[in-house]
Amino acid sequence: MSALSLISPGRDIPNDFNVVIEIAANGAPVKYEMDKDSGLLIVDRFMPTAMHYPCNYGFVPNTLSDDGDPVDVLVMTPFPVQPASLIRCRALGVLQMTDESGEDYKVLALPIEKVCVHYAQMKNLSDVSDLTLKAITHFFESYKKLEPNKWVKVGEWLGKDAAAKEINDSIKRYQNK
Repeated sequence: MSALSLISPGRDIPNDFNVVIEIAANGAPVKYEMDKDSGLLIVDRFMPTAMHYPCNYGFVPNTLSDDGDPVDVLVMTPFPVQPASLIRCRALGVLQMTDESGEDYKVLALPIEKVCVHYAQMKNLSDVSDLTLKAITHFFESYKKLEPNKWVKVGEWLGKDAAAKEINDSIKRYQNK
């Protein structure tokens, strides 16, 4: 059992939940994944596309999405966050997505205001610039294009309530596994 299993998903979802960062924003095109047993950050693959994650990327601990992994989260911050860090977040929305493994929704979040006041005025998905949402969508439409047997279909952006449902359903799924 790793220390990850001891971390709560959060205190007040969608307003205060935990995210373990696996990939820093705007870093090298390397896909890292946290090994849930050892707690080590594992190199999953080097991405053949000349792209980098537009936001910090991680997961909500002790959750289980429909694809068999924890809930994926993109965390917007003013600076990249060190991988293997834990950050308290608040949800803005969720991007519907399907890939070769099934439904793979991506929650979009910000740090709680106690951690970062830079985004205090942003409360809802509608407060995120259209350019930012398009950049994130473009990344996920393109990042697997050069990888054999991998594909992505990106759907719509949904609001905070849908993000809360995704996280809460995944907590229940994890508890019932």
